[in-house]
Amino acid sequence: MSIEKTVILPDGTALPRLGQGTWYMGDDSAAEAEEISTLRQGIDLGMTLIDTAEMYGNGRSEVLVGKAIKGIRDRVFLVSKVLPHNAGGSHLISSCESSLKRLGIDCLDLYLLHWRGQVPYAETVRGMEELIRAGKIKRWGVSNLDDDDMRELLSEPGAESCAVNQVLYHLGSRGIEYDLLPWQRQNHMPVMAYCPLAQAGQLRRNLVSDATLRQVAAEHNADPFQILLAWCIRQDDILAIPKAASLHHVTQNAAAADIVLSREQLQRLDQAFPAPNRPVPLDIV
Repeated sequence: MSIEKTVILPDGTALPRLGQGTWYMGDDSAAEAEEISTLRQGIDLGMTLIDTAEMYGNGRSEVLVGKAIKGIRDRVFLVSKVLPHNAGGSHLISSCESSLKRLGIDCLDLYLLHWRGQVPYAETVRGMEELIRAGKIKRWGVSNLDDDDMRELLSEPGAESCAVNQVLYHLGSRGIEYDLLPWQRQNHMPVMAYCPLAQAGQLRRNLVSDATLRQVAAEHNADPFQILLAWCIRQDDILAIPKAASLHHVTQNAAAADIVLSREQLQRLDQAFPAPNRPVPLDIV
């Protein structure tokens, strides 16, 4: 099994539509061996993008990922994130270098601003471009920015290099479909969806017990969570980064990439969980 569906970044890089998240991973030393095995299994199944952050466990997630990719760095597209208060000047440089050290690598494939803080966008953009010139990152992007934030960001010189915006997105939290997602499509910038299994967010509702979702899952002989993933990656400019806590979990996630929802099934899910018809605040964790 491998993930054949891809998302194309602005620089032409092809990524699997399903990657692996690591939020809360690395916090429990007793679970380390299983978490490393799970990440490696995910890589073997084609989920070669791994997302982490300096915030996750105060760096423990990055340390865990570093152990998981040891000896197979060339097979993995690594993403990490910088905290807003570190997103400018020497703090940005040192944060990136600390992440690289914890991961045991020389260069990140993608480095994201975790969310908007007090550091001006112009300073963050300059710092990200400096990190590229220094060979510490290959590209940069942002996370948790709404439509207005993205417009402001892209008004800064050099910000056209922004590769992605990582936001919360799932069937029960579709606010980005009203304004942010159309804007990103217009600007040829993919969305990286975190919490695609509806683990979080103010708009999540009780998805997995919904009768429509469970019926669609039964029609595919699948788990409701697999349908949530298949729905999230139904279009070629959205990639999802679900976290898996076990080998069974990660195998189930990978299998979701093979599920193709019919137009009629998508219509039923739309009726059960309609997209908004007005602007709504960005759902965020």
